[in-house]
Amino acid sequence: MVDFWSKAWKLKHEIAAPAALIGASNFFELAVAVAIALFGLNSGAALATVVGVLVEVPVMLTLVKVANRTRGWFE
Repeated sequence: MVDFWSKAWKLKHEIAAPAALIGASNFFELAVAVAIALFGLNSGAALATVVGVLVEVPVMLTLVKVANRTRGWFE
């Protein structure tokens, strides 16, 4: 989605790709913080979000692959 908007706003690939990665990464950290704040450190929700962060690395590597493949979309 970020690539779509970056292309629509005519951003360079060097700006669009990091924006997509930063945007995707921020949601993982926010999910952990919210789960711990709402349900406590020892809750199942907190554990699930921490395990979700472990999924972040493969997701981010996939986003790098997508960013590299969409390089041709940008000037």
